Amino acid sequence: MKTTPSLDDIALFLAVADAGTLAGAAKRSGASQPTLSRRMTELERQLGQQLFQRGAQRYGLTAEGRQLAEEMRGLREVSARLGRWQQGTAGPVRVRITAGLWTSRFLARGLAHVWSPEAPWLPEFTASNADLDIARRAADIGVRNRRPEQPWLAGRRTRRLAYAAYGRDAQVQGYVTLPPGAATTPSERWLRETHPDEIVTHASDARLALDMALAGVARIVMPCFAGDTEPGLLRLSDPIETLCHDEWLVAHHEARHDPPVRAALDACHALLTAPDRAGTSA
Repeated sequence: MKTTPSLDDIALFLAVADAGTLAGAAKRSGASQPTLSRRMTELERQLGQQLFQRGAQRYGLTAEGRQLAEEMRGLREVSARLGRWQQGTAGPVRVRITAGLWTSRFLARGLAHVWSPEAPWLPEFTASNADLDIARRAADIGVRNRRPEQPWLAGRRTRRLAYAAYGRDAQVQGYVTLPPGAATTPSERWLRETHPDEIVTHASDARLALDMALAGVARIVMPCFAGDTEPGLLRLSDPIETLCHDEWLVAHHEARHDPPVRAALDACHALLTAPDRAGTSA
């Protein structure tokens, strides 16, 4: 007869499913690799299902394992809520916010207008061109260039953003952008599709590309809200219509109701929709 597994074992299963390796799951859960291996084998015995395809290094999910991970998705949120509650007993709760570099800088620079040390939340920023997995708690809030499609994510539109070419002066020719293979951006893809012969050099990240543009090495394509306010840069083109897009604040549809996350969402929305935010349109 099948027995109902414990929530502890399901939590360990999710750690292994998310990490894909016992080593990664051990770091996340604090359980040793032998313990994880033994308990995953016992979990499969209890459920009468093979949950993993075991390899030399990886624990890949079978179809049954993926189905269980999807069914237990809510447990991740319960665990995260418990963690936030524990943090709340000792002080402000860290709220992890992810966005591209330009938006992360904009939000961080404007924090003094919407946040104070007495607030119930503490901002933690990750500047990334990749969409961090909010469902798996890689971040609490994301700023993205499209409406979320996943049913477990909630989106709130902020503004429409414009992009243009910038440089130290009009005599500067050619472009600097991220190298091939880097986490791609719409502006990087646009440059490679429409001006491949005008890319004269690369930088490993957008901040370095900006410094090179400020030095007069090449032009840079960037959002107008950042370029228009950067000392030493001039806008050298009209807004690039194909790069214009709506901006969205994204959070897990359940986590967004937690008071610290809600306060952070409201603060970010206030900054991103401020009437004096340059280079945007309502």
